[in-house]
Amino acid sequence: MEYVILYSIQGISMRKGVSQIEKDIVEQELTRMFESKWIRDKARESGLIERERKIDPVIMFWTLAIGYGSQLYRTIVELKRVYEVRGKVSISDSSWHDRFTPELVKFLRECVIHGIEHISEEPSRILGDRLASFRDVMIQDSTIIRLHKSLADKWPATRSRKVAAGVKVAFLTSAIANSPKSISILPENTNDVKTLKIGPWVKDIILLIDLGFYKYQLFSRIVENGGSFVSRLKSNANPLIVGTNQVRNTRGVDLNGKHLKDIKLEKSDDIFDVNVEVSFDRRSYRGESKKDNKIFRLVAIYNTEAEEHHFYLTNISSDILNASEVAAVYSGRWEVELIFKELKSRYALDQITTKSPYAIEALIWVSILTLLVSRKLYSIVRKLNPGAKMVRFTQLRWSNIFVQNSSHLLSAILDYLGIEHDFSTVLNVCSSEALDPHVNRERFREGLWS
Repeated sequence: MEYVILYSIQGISMRKGVSQIEKDIVEQELTRMFESKWIRDKARESGLIERERKIDPVIMFWTLAIGYGSQLYRTIVELKRVYEVRGKVSISDSSWHDRFTPELVKFLRECVIHGIEHISEEPSRILGDRLASFRDVMIQDSTIIRLHKSLADKWPATRSRKVAAGVKVAFLTSAIANSPKSISILPENTNDVKTLKIGPWVKDIILLIDLGFYKYQLFSRIVENGGSFVSRLKSNANPLIVGTNQVRNTRGVDLNGKHLKDIKLEKSDDIFDVNVEVSFDRRSYRGESKKDNKIFRLVAIYNTEAEEHHFYLTNISSDILNASEVAAVYSGRWEVELIFKELKSRYALDQITTKSPYAIEALIWVSILTLLVSRKLYSIVRKLNPGAKMVRFTQLRWSNIFVQNSSHLLSAILDYLGIEHDFSTVLNVCSSEALDPHVNRERFREGLWS
């Protein structure tokens, strides 16, 4: 194997005298994450093999997961060419496009679920001492992919003045796993709240809630299921203060019984930690809804850049996290924003130009597969550098290195699996692809020279 991925990564110095076992660790770990037998079994279960008998699912899987997602091969046609080289077959453009079917979408989705489960079994992070009583910190958010307007019926956009289409890709991301925990693909106009299903799974987990999910009924369900949450407070919210945890520089004003908007905070009010009561309508049952009240904790932290206080609502006790720590935990929402940036800028999530619905869904799952492969390799690199601080392995820097080395990675994995190619195969593919498929098209040079 040409040892590029781990031995000559920019900015990371590896130990000298690496053993052969360590040199093969990339191929071993990635093919353990996605074993060839597992890939073939899932291909049969999804119907991919039965429908496409000429397809080798192992070659197709790695070609898609590393080739397209890393932008090594930016189009479906380029993916076809590399598959032809590795699979030693010749496929027409139309036949290759026809392989982007519901069966392929189902297969790729199962691969993503499998990859998420694998990464969750080997978490790459641990929570700090202050969060030791929680199992995880999770972030729910979504990103939008713009599509051709002809797909507006299937994936309608939101608040558009003209016909438009868009897909909402919703992520529930784990801070411990440094990876998504669940993913759904929905029309853009789907309400954010509908992408987050609260249940017993939230027990002992902190959910960091975006304002798009701001709903007292949702917060109440999280608490009732044994979970915790931290959310920014909506600008129009005006809860009733019913208790004080810690307040400094309020000039001796009694806060109990006052609404938040009755109080004017100054820059000097650097600690503002109170309990508030909120009122909301419960989910309707048999056409009737009931009023309910809940008491939550409200903290305010002065933001020097914005020159204003930021307000956070939570149910986490002040005995566990103080006011500044609540704000610090909420800043972890930036993790999911970095994932979206990584997917779009590195793994081609927002570069889908096809009009085929099945191809669109397939390529979305492919981009996420690439993210999972990258995360796995990131974990390997960290393990091989035990002396380096984790914070030095920044995610966007790593993703750039991963993309730069994706060609070597794809070759290394396929060679490790015994899927070799020689130059005669490459030459045959080049000869076939060099011919314009439009046989009867007139060309101005024809008759002048040959």
